[in-house]
Amino acid sequence: MYKIIFIDIDGTLRNDRKEITEKTKEAIHKVVEKGIYVVICSGRPGKYVEEISKEALASSYVIGCNGGEIYDYKEKKTIYVNALEDEEVITLWHMAEKYDVQLIMISNGKRIVRKQTDDETDIILEELIENFVINNPVTQCVFSSMELESIQSIKEEINLKNLGIVNLSKCLINNELPKEKPFFLDVTCNGTSKGEAIKKLCEYLKIDLKDSVALGDSYNDLSMFDVVGHSVVMGNAPEDIKRIVDEVTDTNNEDGVAKFLEKLNKEVL
Repeated sequence: MYKIIFIDIDGTLRNDRKEITEKTKEAIHKVVEKGIYVVICSGRPGKYVEEISKEALASSYVIGCNGGEIYDYKEKKTIYVNALEDEEVITLWHMAEKYDVQLIMISNGKRIVRKQTDDETDIILEELIENFVINNPVTQCVFSSMELESIQSIKEEINLKNLGIVNLSKCLINNELPKEKPFFLDVTCNGTSKGEAIKKLCEYLKIDLKDSVALGDSYNDLSMFDVVGHSVVMGNAPEDIKRIVDEVTDTNNEDGVAKFLEKLNKEVL
């Protein structure tokens, strides 16, 4: 019997219009009512993931920043956080300056940015990065640019510095995939991943990993699939991911999450 289910957000939980359908909410609610944890697990900041989790009627545990943080918003308790070293953040900031690209730092649940964005909640850093990092832990840095070459160059430099790239534009992994702008690169502490966070939360909740399920659609979900008892990928995922998981459900535009949970509810739960 499965005891915990981890669900990615973009391309998985939500459709292409960024909606969580009523059918998906109802399916999640029924699973949670049976005492099964449903944990939203994303590369986005923890506070953002919390709002999505509440909208989806999921459990109060959330995993944000590609595994860099675990939070229980019901108890208002941080279970785990893995911040970058100050010198690493400074290096990444100056790298963004060098290539003149956007850098988004996730710190204390907020997005601190190098350049103005369309999001009014983003905060432009107005002090020296060397001063900022003294009292502000950074769990994830995101590079973003309309120029593919810039992100490719940054990726090469980060690899040389042995930092952890936990998510990136799909075309940077498989050049046969569409080159969708803006191009991006998510960086955390080396060893940080959704899979590692899943292991930590399951240990915290005293749940055996074999009793866990993960649903995702992209390459940063592979670490989840590696550790859970049952891996499920969306129909909109790349073909090379579909070949290595336990099950493929429908696409995110066809209520793939809801259909899997409904089937699971009948067969297993």
